[in-house]
Order: sequence, then structure tokens, then C-alpha cells
Amino acid sequence: MAGSHRSSLAILLLVSLVLRLTWAASLETGQDEAYHFLYTIHPDWSYFDHPPMLRSVAQLGITVCGGWLHPLSVRLGFVLLFSGSTWILYCWTSRFYGPAAGFYAAFAMNLCAFYTAAAGCFVLPDGPLLFFALLTMWGVSEALVGNPGRILPWIGVGLACAGAMLSKYHAVFLPLGTLFYVVFTPAARGCLKTPGPYLAAAIGFLGLLPVLIWNSQHEWASFAFQSARAVGWQLRPQGLALMLFGPMGYLLPWIWFPLAAILITRLSRLRQTTGIDRLLLCLALLPLGLFTAVSCFRPILPHWPLIGFLPLFPLLGANWANRSVTEPIAVRRWLVFMTAAVVLMATAFVTQARFGLIRFPFRDPCIEISGWDSVAAELQIRGLIDRPNTFLFSNHWYESGHLAFAIRNRIPVACYRQGDARGFAFWSRPEDWLGKDGVLIDEEASPDLIEEYRPYFREIQALPPIEMTRGGRPFRTLNAYLCLDQQRPYPFTYERKSNAVAKTE
Repeated sequence: MAGSHRSSLAILLLVSLVLRLTWAASLETGQDEAYHFLYTIHPDWSYFDHPPMLRSVAQLGITVCGGWLHPLSVRLGFVLLFSGSTWILYCWTSRFYGPAAGFYAAFAMNLCAFYTAAAGCFVLPDGPLLFFALLTMWGVSEALVGNPGRILPWIGVGLACAGAMLSKYHAVFLPLGTLFYVVFTPAARGCLKTPGPYLAAAIGFLGLLPVLIWNSQHEWASFAFQSARAVGWQLRPQGLALMLFGPMGYLLPWIWFPLAAILITRLSRLRQTTGIDRLLLCLALLPLGLFTAVSCFRPILPHWPLIGFLPLFPLLGANWANRSVTEPIAVRRWLVFMTAAVVLMATAFVTQARFGLIRFPFRDPCIEISGWDSVAAELQIRGLIDRPNTFLFSNHWYESGHLAFAIRNRIPVACYRQGDARGFAFWSRPEDWLGKDGVLIDEEASPDLIEEYRPYFREIQALPPIEMTRGGRPFRTLNAYLCLDQQRPYPFTYERKSNAVAKTE
């Protein structure tokens, strides 16, 4: 039976890879992806928004493709990394629950919109975090349950945790969740008398060094920004609702409901739970509990708590494996339904993003991943990309990111927004733009905004608007202005006291 499940896993890996490569090649970059592409243009110890692993994975794809800049090339490393994550989840779950559970756990993760599309395809820090988080949790399982008392598993934990720390700040929940398990599990406390956990902690800390070096050089800007997103005292009941049900949209209901049911059922008998089951619950409880508390007072993004659902996938795999024995036909039909639903949703998303066939009465969910190639083409036709001594800029970091990738960074791009220029505030100095002409591209270029920029340029001229198109049809209008001869440095440097609400991942 183990061989048949390995064969099924191989098929899953191949089919998933082909579908995600197709997805990656078919879509323009999203706003975060285009902005993150600029990390590859500005190598550094770390970045304002995220640790540096994101840049390394994106650069890997570009390098493999011979420097070709295309959505597929910058996404390639993330697509391949998700295949590795699928394999790790299979091996980890198989180790403790058997090959059947391993396959079903891996299959379930591939049915989640967030994991298979966002983390498994897009240029986001969640892809590397998923890979190294799974590797870390597998290592912790070996060190505390599978092979307790040995040093080698702890070394693996430290290396994997270092990779997670280099990927996203959410990785801090991995050592904290492990400590939570050790403290509240009497049988595990003995490990604190051995060198293993401390060796793992020391190695894992190495993953924070680049982040600490960069922040020490920039007044700890990242930590100030991220911590400001998690503190506050205004009660927000709607935030709790978002925390409870927001992940359902990212995981999709057919995965979220069984994961939530497993969590609630196991929590009801937590004191009687031991071994790997108890460890997985502890790894899940800490981030889910903390984000639940934070959501009552501060806005959170729906995908932030998902690291708390990740340790539950082995339990879900075991549950499905048991049901496949008692209810094989029902399980088979359910898997076919879920797979078909995911493929249909992915196809509909790509179709809407490329052609915009549906007119939504509300905001089009594909609007931020469509049309920027047409903007680059129009700028090229107008001769603005090849215009000497000229740069592009906008009033939003994500629009500046879109512009930079759409024109493949052929001319400089800046973001002129006081208090929230994100990484753009660190990639140049305000005086670098003096004497240059700027082309302002912005959807919301109001008269007030133009008046804000006017003191910094000798003259500002309105240009014909740019019609963004998809499938050959206009769907969005951008304003354009030619700002001649910058006279004064624009103070776009990030201000630590900014109250700007984060939109990046």
C-alpha cells in the first residue's frame, strides 16, 4: 500500500506542478509581487517589509531562466518550492500516521486556494515560510516525539528554523509553539536539560542576523512598522469575525471546516492527548490564540493566522485516511468534487484577469493583477520610457511596483508618498532625483495631490489619461502628468510614526 500512495503522490506532484506553471505563466504580477520583484534589483541584508529569503527565491527563478524577466521567471522558484513543501508534508505525516495519511494531507494542502495559488505560485514570503515551517515542524516532531534525546534532530530544527526566520516574521511562532508544548507537557520538559534545544535556538537565531543588521542600519524601521500593526486598545468585534471566518476564504470551506472541527474536537480532550497529536495542537494553538486576541483590537489580514492551521494538516490526513477505509466511495467522490471546484475557480480567475468578461457591481477581484502590461505599452508608444533624464513615480508603493515590473525596470521608478513609501524610501536618496523629469502615474491623482507635488518641480503638465486594457477592452483609467525639472528633494523617507494601514503581505 505504501508504494501505491507514493505513486499517487508522484502524480499529485506532477499534475500540481503543471497546473501551477500554467497559472504562473498566464497571469500578470499582482501588486505585492511586482513590488517584491524590486528586491532582486536592490540586493540587501534584509528589507523594510520582509526578510531576504523572498529575494533569493525570486532571483533563483530569474537566473534559471537566463535573466528573462516575465511573471513566470520571477515565480518559478516559488512554484518549485511548493512542490518541495508538498513532499515534506507527505514525509512528515507518513512518518507518524502512515503513507495514506501522508498522501491525503499533501492532497488537502493542494486543494487550498492560499497554499496552492498564493504560497505555491506567487512572489510572496509565504512560499518560503511554508517550506521551512513544514521542515521545522517535522524536525521538532522528530526531536521531541520520534527520536527524543538525540542531538542531530535538533540541528535540523535549527537549520530549518533559520530558513523560516529568513522568510517571514511569522516564523517566530515555530520556536514559541515548541516551547509552549515543552512547558505544558511534563514528559517533554526533560529536553531542557539537554543541549539540543539550545543548539537549535542558536542556529535558528542566525536566520535573524540579516534582519537585525539591516534594521540596526535603518533605525529599526521594520520592527517599528510591524509592531505598530499588532498593538492598540480599541475594541473591534468585526475583527474577531474576520479572524474566525477570514481564513475560510483562503483555505476554502471544504478544508477549513474539517480543520476547525479537528481543532475543536482535539481541544476538548487536550489533557488526555499525548505524543505527536499534542505537539501539533500546541503548535496550532499559540498563533491562533494570539491572532484571535490581536484581532479584537487591531486590523489583521485574513491569511496571517494560517500558520496556526498548518500543523493540523497531518491530523486531517489521518482523518481522511481512516475514512477512505470505512467510506471509500464517499471519500473518492468528495476528492473529485474538491479538485474540480479548485480547477474551475482557477480557470475562472485567469479568464477574468486576462479578459474581464464579468462586470462586477463591486470591486473586481482581479483588478490588481490585470492591465499593467498595457500601461507599459502605452508609455513606450508615447516615448516616455526612452525619454532622457526621466523617471516614473506614483503616490502608492504598489502602483510604483506595478510600473517597475511592467517596464521591466528599464528606467528608474520612485514612490512619492510621505510616511508610507515602503522600500522605495530606502532604495534611493531624495536628492538623487534633483534635476530630473518625473512622469506621475496615479489612479487617484486629485488636484490636492498635484498641488502637493507642485512645489518640488518647475512645472507640471497634464498628459492624456492612460486606458488600461485587458482582452483589448479598456476597464480602468490612470491619470498621467509630466513633472519637469525637480527643484527640491521630496521627503519620501518612511516615518516611524506613520499610522498608514499595511496592505502588503
